[in-house]
Amino acid sequence: MNQNIQVLRVWSGRHGSETQTFDRARQGMVWTQERRIRLRPRYLKDVSEVDTRTIIQGEKISAPICISPTGFHCLAWPDGEMSTARAAQAADICYITSTYASCTLEDIVATAPRGLRWFQLYVQRDRQLNKQLIQRVESLGFKALVITVDVPITGNRRHDIRNQVDLKTNLLLKDLRSPKESSGPCLQMSSIDPSNCWDDLSWLQSITQLPIILKGILTKEDAELAVKHNVQGIIVSNHGGRQLDEVLASIDALTEVVAAVKGKIEVYLDGGIRTGNDVLKSLALGAKCVFLGRPILWGLACKGERGVEEVLNILKNEFHTSMTLTGCRSVAEINRDLIQFSRL
Repeated sequence: MNQNIQVLRVWSGRHGSETQTFDRARQGMVWTQERRIRLRPRYLKDVSEVDTRTIIQGEKISAPICISPTGFHCLAWPDGEMSTARAAQAADICYITSTYASCTLEDIVATAPRGLRWFQLYVQRDRQLNKQLIQRVESLGFKALVITVDVPITGNRRHDIRNQVDLKTNLLLKDLRSPKESSGPCLQMSSIDPSNCWDDLSWLQSITQLPIILKGILTKEDAELAVKHNVQGIIVSNHGGRQLDEVLASIDALTEVVAAVKGKIEVYLDGGIRTGNDVLKSLALGAKCVFLGRPILWGLACKGERGVEEVLNILKNEFHTSMTLTGCRSVAEINRDLIQFSRL
């Protein structure tokens, strides 16, 4: 298949929702039209100095704006995740590297050795492969393990069906095993384990010292179970609206999850972030940090490393302005009092 055609087909699928286009639109519109989340600014404060820095899982970052895990960055730019990693390092924020990265983990670390990295894991059927991957990222200096929980199977992605996109057939991954254990240069996409459940977390915790963060939680019931099972964080996410249609937008689920954990673990938000105000609102509603998916890929496809840096800088500058204009001199001053839900 012509590579350019393949890239266009995959790109279309990435920006679609599951069975319809409903959730893709709703994810962004919820910030303004549906929920009409309004800001309540405070004035006559000395905002000559505004500090956007914060701490996640004990690590300092320049702003609560980080990079979500997305796969196959080489479809957007030739050196793929290496460009993304360098941009994240330059911005002094966290980059979650995907299981399905198109560059080796070793290359990603080598190109941005000082960067803060977490690793996203799709739990595989092969337990030994999971163990090897986890031990490998731990030895490479990744600081947390992010377990994606909302993909026991892949949703019915009509864009992919219409465009005849089959990543399992048409794209080869870098080997998930370490270079020393690999018998070949690459292998086909491994099988995600649909039997993975809460009881399996104890096994994962037994083989790593890394903090474990669950990505894809949308309800208070699952948030409470996450606390019960001693994980260190939750990323509230609906997988960009690409898994199950008619679920909550991430921002709609955030307050429920934050209330359920009662401050015992950190909560982050992934999905729909497009402006500095979106970042501010998320933090005001209880998120410790937000993660960006599609905007990073847009920047990467446009200008590579420089494009990702520009996307991050735009949002960081907008967030700084939003903080200033609402009277928040530090991230610690951002709270629920800033928010009003307008009645429709």
